[in-house]
Amino acid sequence: MKFGFLAHPVNTGQRNYVRAAALLSSMADERTGRAPSGAARHTVPMPMFGTVVSATGHRCEGDLRYLPHTAEDLLRRATDAVDHVVAQVEDLRRAGAQLVGLGGATSIVGNRGLTTQRRVDVPLTSGNSLTTYSAHELLRTVIARLGRRPSDVEVGIVGFPGAIGLAMARLLLDDGCRLHLVHRKGRMRPEQLLDELPAAAHDRVTIGDDVAECLRRTRLIVAASSAGGLIDCDDLRPGSVVVDVALPRDVRRPVRERRDVLVLDGGLVSASDAVVLDGMELATSEQINGCLAETVVLALEERAESFSLGRELDPGRVREIGELARRHGFLPSAPSSWGRLVRLDRIDELPGWSAERPDPAESTRRRFRDNVNPPLAGFYAVHGMDRVFTRGSGSTLTTADGVEYLDFIGGYGSLNVGHNHPAVTAAVGQFLTAGEPTFVQYASIPHRTAELAERLCEIAPGGMRRAFFGNSGAEAVEAALKLARAATGRTRFVHAENSYHGKTFGALSVTGRDHYRDPFRPMVPDCVGVPFGDENALREAIAGAAAFIVEPVQGEGGVVLPPPGYLTAAQRICREAGAVFIVDEIQTGLGRTGAMFACEHEGVEPDVLCLAKSLSGGLVPIAATLSTAEVWDAAYGSSSGSLLHTSTFGGGNLASVAALATLDLIESEKLAARAEVMGRRLRDALTEACAPFEFVGEVRGIGLMNAIAFDARYDGAVRTAVEDMASRLPGDFRAIAELLPDPVREVLRQAGSSVETALGDLLCLRFVAAMGRDHRILTFVTANRNQVVRLQPPLVVTEAEIDRFAESARAVCETATGIHNNWE
Repeated sequence: MKFGFLAHPVNTGQRNYVRAAALLSSMADERTGRAPSGAARHTVPMPMFGTVVSATGHRCEGDLRYLPHTAEDLLRRATDAVDHVVAQVEDLRRAGAQLVGLGGATSIVGNRGLTTQRRVDVPLTSGNSLTTYSAHELLRTVIARLGRRPSDVEVGIVGFPGAIGLAMARLLLDDGCRLHLVHRKGRMRPEQLLDELPAAAHDRVTIGDDVAECLRRTRLIVAASSAGGLIDCDDLRPGSVVVDVALPRDVRRPVRERRDVLVLDGGLVSASDAVVLDGMELATSEQINGCLAETVVLALEERAESFSLGRELDPGRVREIGELARRHGFLPSAPSSWGRLVRLDRIDELPGWSAERPDPAESTRRRFRDNVNPPLAGFYAVHGMDRVFTRGSGSTLTTADGVEYLDFIGGYGSLNVGHNHPAVTAAVGQFLTAGEPTFVQYASIPHRTAELAERLCEIAPGGMRRAFFGNSGAEAVEAALKLARAATGRTRFVHAENSYHGKTFGALSVTGRDHYRDPFRPMVPDCVGVPFGDENALREAIAGAAAFIVEPVQGEGGVVLPPPGYLTAAQRICREAGAVFIVDEIQTGLGRTGAMFACEHEGVEPDVLCLAKSLSGGLVPIAATLSTAEVWDAAYGSSSGSLLHTSTFGGGNLASVAALATLDLIESEKLAARAEVMGRRLRDALTEACAPFEFVGEVRGIGLMNAIAFDARYDGAVRTAVEDMASRLPGDFRAIAELLPDPVREVLRQAGSSVETALGDLLCLRFVAAMGRDHRILTFVTANRNQVVRLQPPLVVTEAEIDRFAESARAVCETATGIHNNWE
């Protein structure tokens, strides 16, 4: 059976999209001779519904057309609109439609379809029955989630006794709810309106014409007037939930998001994955308006009958179409707000509904989203990374409900000895129990910190004799840069491109990625970037410079190793130029690469060395900037210079105790040597596991600082997709592209290229998400390279854990792209 559907845009942006499609379509028709010049389109066909196969195997065909007018446009000229709708329904009938569905305003303008039905020779349906069913089911879900019974709540219905408002009232009264109904002023007396409802339920109903009173009185509201903008979101009481079924919307979107209320899109339907549309399975997250879904369901049932017309929607018929929809695989939609899916736990956050203690994970997500970083919280949620861990031990993190994850992020290099190593936690515990003072620096000498300074200078490469302590890697870099300027009297810093040294101003100024720098320009002046590994470029830039700062391995740059001999050459070039040679070992140091310090692989002896991350065993913030006596004395070696660079919290005894215990542990358990052995095992296993997959470019690294570099190419995908879509539309749309101005074509080309790059990034994130979701293994991309997945497990990781990671990576690669990639 073939159905037709007459829709309209729900906002001006969608209307203009439809009109643009009509413009291009008519131009394409003219070029191919399909229509005379100047012929106007009254509707725009949309290639969204061709053949539909339901979960039961039933099949139908559809013809979906858009009127290029919003609901406001149609309602503003209702008489003309009815004539227009009638003409388009007849056109659909002539095209073979045996049933026509009317969307939103296309049914309202004709007395909810009755006027239109009298003038056409094909059955019509407004779709209001399935729309009501879906909205009712959504509200029932909300009530249950709030921990209430229907008899415990009062629901406000704005738009009574309209078709959906009246049907919702009858269904909710059957459920046992109390109702406050809002009608248009001057239409009917309250006693007349009550007669629309069962007499036995009148004691549970109040009626008024004041929307503001409804908002004050109730916190559960169904908005179904379609008057447009009738409810100001800012007038809602905290804890309110509005199911907005109206088109145009009854609720005006607030300028600023309100987290204490929830406006849900009502009347939407999703499809199970058993529903096939034009050969493709529909995802359960894809939403369809209930009016369209009702038309599809009736066509699948081969019921060419006028199902939902007029103001009187029989509750029995509402339930009937709902059950038929379920049978065919069309289900009430998951909650969404302003077109975006929302999780049910969003309802739990609403104030005033429950005195019970909220789930700690959910409250943590809410607090992070509301008070820390909303966009990042959204990113975590989309990719399934919004986990909340309550315990950590070794290489394992555990959620509050006892789910264990293998940690291959390792605090981005901060957890070389693992989570909460007993030796480090014991040392910190003993220090606190003994009541030793933590912050005594600059008023007296902190004895634990002095011991740590001596220890670090002894184990660091070269002639290190001084140590300054801070709280983070960025602070260590800042200290190094200031030290170099003060020691040399020069200003210029040379750094490697694609580097990462932190996000404070100085550290960011020598970080080689503009994405992090551009919003904060101008940076610290006189900073020059040179290609990593290029000795000649460094030699040309270093003359007259204060320092060259470099990572022995570019961690956030994608775990990029330098060419053999590069660090040695860099040291020589700096010495010849009188520039300070700064090595950033914040991520590479303390055993990560198979040596205590990565620069030791080439026997390099820097003038200044930066440490942080794993120095305290991941327990407390600490950083260290080590330097030779010559450099430090040149900068600060006088009574007036000794206090030029200080830190209130840097150099506290507590952090130093944790650091001393960590150093003992790294040395006694030979973790650097272990990292070399385990890292080789990981690379070998991953190389074998990833070999069959062409989108994996390389497995690389040193020690237990490794990466999977993806090479996911989607070149030409956007262009092909556009051409494919154009080929489905009437006319020669490809020819239209020749008429576009060159600047427009260039912008479109660049946009397509950006989308294709983003697709590669998404594949990498899909790998990360699947490793966590399906295999309970944590990893993440590097800061500068979105297609490089970092692998930095604690150095205490076991052989079994490494083998588990490699096998899981193979399994994820087999399904990562959605197509079969394994050629074996």
